[in-house]
Amino acid sequence: MKASRIAAVGAVAASAVVVLSSPAFAHVSVSPEGAAPKGGYATVTFKVPNERDDASTTKLEVTLPTDHPLASVQPEAVAGWKVEVTRSKLDKPVDLHGEKIDEAVSKVTWTATGKGIEPGFFQKFPLSLGQLPEDSDELVFKALQTYSDKDVVRWIEVPEKGQEEPESPAPVLALSAATEDHHGASGADADQASTSDTDDAEAASAKTSAAEPADSTDTTARVLGVVGIVVGAAGVAYGVLAGRRRTSA
Repeated sequence: MKASRIAAVGAVAASAVVVLSSPAFAHVSVSPEGAAPKGGYATVTFKVPNERDDASTTKLEVTLPTDHPLASVQPEAVAGWKVEVTRSKLDKPVDLHGEKIDEAVSKVTWTATGKGIEPGFFQKFPLSLGQLPEDSDELVFKALQTYSDKDVVRWIEVPEKGQEEPESPAPVLALSAATEDHHGASGADADQASTSDTDDAEAASAKTSAAEPADSTDTTARVLGVVGIVVGAAGVAYGVLAGRRRTSA
Protein backbone atom coordinates (compact mmCIF):
# COMPACT_ATOMS: atom_id res chain seq x y z
CA MET A 1 0.00 0.00 0.00
CA LYS A 2 2.81 2.38 1.01
CA ALA A 3 4.78 1.51 -2.11
CA SER A 4 1.76 2.23 -4.27
CA ARG A 5 1.42 5.69 -2.69
CA ILE A 6 5.04 6.49 -3.48
CA ALA A 7 4.53 5.25 -7.04
CA ALA A 8 1.48 7.50 -7.34
CA VAL A 9 3.55 10.55 -6.30
CA GLY A 10 6.14 9.63 -8.91
CA ALA A 11 3.43 9.36 -11.54
CA VAL A 12 2.19 12.85 -10.67
CA ALA A 13 5.73 14.23 -11.08
CA ALA A 14 6.10 12.51 -14.45
CA SER A 15 2.74 13.80 -15.67
CA ALA A 16 3.67 17.35 -14.60
CA VAL A 17 6.79 17.15 -16.75
CA VAL A 18 4.76 15.93 -19.73
CA VAL A 19 2.20 18.72 -19.36
CA LEU A 20 4.78 21.47 -19.05
CA SER A 21 6.80 20.10 -21.94
CA SER A 22 3.80 20.28 -24.24
CA PRO A 23 3.91 22.81 -27.11
CA ALA A 24 1.20 24.99 -25.51
CA PHE A 25 3.91 27.42 -24.41
CA ALA A 26 5.20 27.94 -27.97
CA HIS A 27 3.26 30.24 -30.27
CA VAL A 28 3.77 32.81 -33.01
CA SER A 29 5.04 36.05 -31.47
CA VAL A 30 6.23 39.48 -32.62
CA SER A 31 8.90 41.74 -31.16
CA PRO A 32 10.70 44.89 -32.33
CA GLU A 33 14.40 45.08 -33.14
CA GLY A 34 15.15 47.86 -30.71
CA ALA A 35 12.06 50.03 -30.20
CA ALA A 36 8.71 50.53 -31.91
CA PRO A 37 7.97 54.22 -31.23
CA LYS A 38 4.53 55.68 -31.79
CA GLY A 39 4.45 57.74 -34.97
CA GLY A 40 7.74 56.27 -36.18
CA TYR A 41 9.16 53.32 -38.07
CA ALA A 42 10.36 49.99 -36.75
CA THR A 43 11.68 46.64 -37.87
CA VAL A 44 9.77 43.85 -36.18
CA THR A 45 10.32 40.11 -36.25
CA PHE A 46 7.71 37.37 -36.22
CA LYS A 47 9.06 34.27 -34.49
CA VAL A 48 7.43 31.02 -35.59
CA PRO A 49 8.23 27.79 -33.70
CA ASN A 50 7.26 24.39 -35.02
CA GLU A 51 4.92 22.85 -32.43
CA ARG A 52 4.69 19.49 -34.16
CA ASP A 53 7.01 16.49 -34.20
CA ASP A 54 5.45 14.91 -37.30
CA ALA A 55 5.10 17.83 -39.76
CA SER A 56 6.87 20.98 -40.94
CA THR A 57 5.51 24.52 -41.03
CA THR A 58 5.16 25.50 -44.69
CA LYS A 59 3.25 28.79 -44.60
CA LEU A 60 2.73 31.83 -42.38
CA GLU A 61 -0.01 34.40 -43.05
CA VAL A 62 0.04 37.58 -40.98
CA THR A 63 -2.95 39.92 -41.12
CA LEU A 64 -2.16 43.57 -40.42
CA PRO A 65 -4.58 45.72 -38.42
CA THR A 66 -7.00 47.79 -40.53
CA ASP A 67 -8.06 49.99 -37.62
CA HIS A 68 -4.52 51.37 -37.64
CA PRO A 69 -3.44 50.92 -41.30
CA LEU A 70 0.25 50.87 -42.18
CA ALA A 71 1.16 52.54 -45.45
CA SER A 72 4.72 51.21 -45.57
CA VAL A 73 5.39 47.48 -45.09
CA GLN A 74 8.63 45.98 -46.42
CA PRO A 75 9.53 42.31 -45.84
CA GLU A 76 13.10 41.11 -45.64
CA ALA A 77 14.09 38.27 -47.95
CA VAL A 78 14.24 34.97 -46.04
CA ALA A 79 16.17 32.08 -47.56
CA GLY A 80 13.91 29.16 -48.46
CA TRP A 81 10.73 31.26 -48.46
CA LYS A 82 8.83 33.37 -50.97
CA VAL A 83 6.85 36.34 -49.70
CA GLU A 84 3.70 38.05 -50.95
CA VAL A 85 2.47 41.45 -49.77
CA THR A 86 -1.27 42.07 -50.20
CA ARG A 87 -2.70 45.57 -50.32
CA SER A 88 -6.43 46.20 -49.88
CA LYS A 89 -8.80 49.12 -50.26
CA LEU A 90 -9.92 50.60 -46.97
CA ASP A 91 -13.66 50.87 -46.27
CA LYS A 92 -13.13 54.55 -45.65
CA PRO A 93 -10.07 56.70 -46.46
CA VAL A 94 -8.14 57.62 -43.36
CA ASP A 95 -5.96 60.57 -42.45
CA LEU A 96 -2.56 59.06 -41.78
CA HIS A 97 -0.20 61.67 -40.38
CA GLY A 98 -1.69 64.43 -42.50
CA GLU A 99 -2.09 62.35 -45.66
CA LYS A 100 -5.30 60.77 -46.92
CA ILE A 101 -4.88 57.11 -47.90
CA ASP A 102 -7.50 54.73 -49.29
CA GLU A 103 -5.46 51.51 -49.27
CA ALA A 104 -2.91 49.81 -47.06
CA VAL A 105 -1.11 46.51 -46.66
CA SER A 106 -3.59 44.03 -45.22
CA LYS A 107 -1.62 40.78 -45.26
CA VAL A 108 1.89 39.36 -45.64
CA THR A 109 2.26 35.69 -46.59
CA TRP A 110 5.42 33.59 -46.45
CA THR A 111 5.40 30.23 -48.25
CA ALA A 112 8.21 27.71 -48.00
CA THR A 113 10.02 26.81 -51.22
CA GLY A 114 11.79 23.91 -49.52
CA LYS A 115 11.20 21.89 -46.35
CA GLY A 116 9.96 24.82 -44.29
CA ILE A 117 10.35 24.86 -40.51
CA GLU A 118 11.10 21.31 -39.48
CA PRO A 119 10.30 19.78 -36.06
CA GLY A 120 12.54 21.13 -33.32
CA PHE A 121 13.27 24.44 -35.10
CA PHE A 122 11.88 27.95 -35.39
CA GLN A 123 12.10 30.67 -38.05
CA LYS A 124 12.19 34.47 -37.90
CA PHE A 125 10.36 36.66 -40.42
CA PRO A 126 11.35 40.39 -40.31
CA LEU A 127 9.18 43.29 -41.50
CA SER A 128 9.88 47.01 -41.69
CA LEU A 129 6.71 48.89 -40.67
CA GLY A 130 5.61 52.51 -40.65
CA GLN A 131 4.35 54.88 -39.80
CA LEU A 132 3.18 53.40 -36.52
CA PRO A 133 0.01 54.88 -34.99
CA GLU A 134 0.26 57.65 -32.43
CA ASP A 135 -3.06 56.89 -30.72
CA SER A 136 -2.52 53.26 -29.72
CA ASP A 137 -0.30 51.42 -27.25
CA GLU A 138 -0.17 48.21 -29.26
CA LEU A 139 -0.86 46.56 -32.60
CA VAL A 140 -2.47 43.12 -32.92
CA PHE A 141 -1.41 40.88 -35.82
CA LYS A 142 -3.54 37.79 -36.35
CA ALA A 143 -1.59 34.87 -37.85
CA LEU A 144 -2.28 31.53 -39.51
CA GLN A 145 0.39 28.80 -39.35
CA THR A 146 0.03 26.02 -41.93
CA TYR A 147 1.75 22.64 -41.64
CA SER A 148 2.85 20.20 -44.31
CA ASP A 149 -0.10 17.92 -43.47
CA LYS A 150 -2.48 20.85 -44.25
CA ASP A 151 -3.30 21.43 -40.58
CA VAL A 152 -3.80 25.15 -39.86
CA VAL A 153 -3.24 26.71 -36.43
CA ARG A 154 -5.07 30.02 -36.00
CA TRP A 155 -3.24 32.46 -33.73
CA ILE A 156 -6.10 34.96 -33.64
CA GLU A 157 -7.32 35.29 -30.05
CA VAL A 158 -6.72 38.80 -28.72
CA PRO A 159 -5.20 38.77 -25.20
CA GLU A 160 -7.17 40.80 -22.65
CA LYS A 161 -5.41 42.79 -19.94
CA GLY A 162 -5.80 41.19 -16.53
CA GLN A 163 -6.94 37.89 -18.05
CA GLU A 164 -5.10 34.63 -18.58
CA GLU A 165 -3.40 34.20 -21.93
CA PRO A 166 -5.80 32.57 -24.42
CA GLU A 167 -5.04 29.17 -25.88
CA SER A 168 -4.18 30.58 -29.32
CA PRO A 169 -3.02 34.17 -28.71
CA ALA A 170 -2.50 36.58 -31.59
CA PRO A 171 0.93 38.25 -31.79
CA VAL A 172 0.84 41.67 -30.10
CA LEU A 173 3.39 44.44 -30.70
CA ALA A 174 3.79 46.88 -27.81
CA LEU A 175 4.49 50.45 -28.93
CA SER A 176 6.86 52.70 -27.03
CA ALA A 177 6.60 56.44 -26.45
CA ALA A 178 7.29 58.64 -29.45
CA THR A 179 10.87 59.82 -29.83
CA GLU A 180 12.16 63.07 -31.25
CA ASP A 181 14.10 61.25 -33.97
CA HIS A 182 11.18 59.12 -35.21
CA HIS A 183 8.00 60.97 -34.29
CA GLY A 184 5.95 62.09 -37.28
CA ALA A 185 8.59 61.22 -39.90
CA SER A 186 7.37 61.81 -43.44
CA GLY A 187 8.59 62.29 -47.00
CA ALA A 188 12.38 61.98 -47.31
CA ASP A 189 12.70 61.34 -43.55
CA ALA A 190 10.28 58.43 -43.81
CA ASP A 191 12.16 56.94 -46.74
CA GLN A 192 15.43 57.28 -44.87
CA ALA A 193 14.00 55.63 -41.75
CA SER A 194 12.51 52.82 -43.80
CA THR A 195 15.78 52.26 -45.67
CA SER A 196 17.74 52.25 -42.42
CA ASP A 197 15.42 49.67 -40.89
CA THR A 198 15.72 47.47 -43.97
CA ASP A 199 19.54 47.68 -43.93
CA ASP A 200 19.61 46.76 -40.24
CA ALA A 201 17.34 43.80 -40.91
CA GLU A 202 19.53 42.59 -43.77
CA ALA A 203 22.62 42.79 -41.56
CA ALA A 204 20.86 40.80 -38.86
CA SER A 205 19.69 38.23 -41.40
CA ALA A 206 23.25 37.60 -42.57
CA LYS A 207 24.13 36.47 -39.06
CA THR A 208 21.27 34.00 -38.69
CA SER A 209 20.43 30.78 -40.50
CA ALA A 210 17.17 30.07 -42.27
CA ALA A 211 16.03 27.90 -39.38
CA GLU A 212 17.32 27.91 -35.82
CA PRO A 213 16.94 25.43 -32.94
CA ALA A 214 13.78 25.97 -30.94
CA ASP A 215 14.12 28.19 -27.87
CA SER A 216 12.98 26.21 -24.85
CA THR A 217 14.30 28.44 -22.04
CA ASP A 218 10.88 29.42 -20.68
CA THR A 219 9.51 25.91 -20.87
CA THR A 220 12.61 24.44 -19.20
CA ALA A 221 12.33 26.91 -16.34
CA ARG A 222 8.71 26.00 -15.79
CA VAL A 223 9.50 22.28 -15.92
CA LEU A 224 12.36 22.54 -13.42
CA GLY A 225 10.28 24.66 -11.06
CA VAL A 226 7.33 22.30 -10.94
CA VAL A 227 9.50 19.18 -10.87
CA GLY A 228 11.34 20.62 -7.87
CA ILE A 229 8.05 21.20 -6.06
CA VAL A 230 6.75 17.74 -6.89
CA VAL A 231 9.99 16.02 -5.91
CA GLY A 232 10.00 17.96 -2.63
CA ALA A 233 6.45 16.85 -1.94
CA ALA A 234 7.42 13.28 -2.76
CA GLY A 235 10.28 13.49 -0.26
CA VAL A 236 7.97 14.74 2.47
CA ALA A 237 5.47 11.99 1.70
CA TYR A 238 8.19 9.36 1.80
CA GLY A 239 9.47 10.71 5.15
CA VAL A 240 5.98 10.53 6.65
CA LEU A 241 5.48 6.99 5.39
CA ALA A 242 8.88 5.93 6.71
CA GLY A 243 8.07 7.45 10.09
CA ARG A 244 4.81 5.57 10.23
CA ARG A 245 6.62 2.37 9.33
CA ARG A 246 9.09 2.83 12.22
CA THR A 247 6.27 3.69 14.64
CA SER A 248 4.26 0.62 13.66
CA ALA A 249 7.40 -1.55 13.97
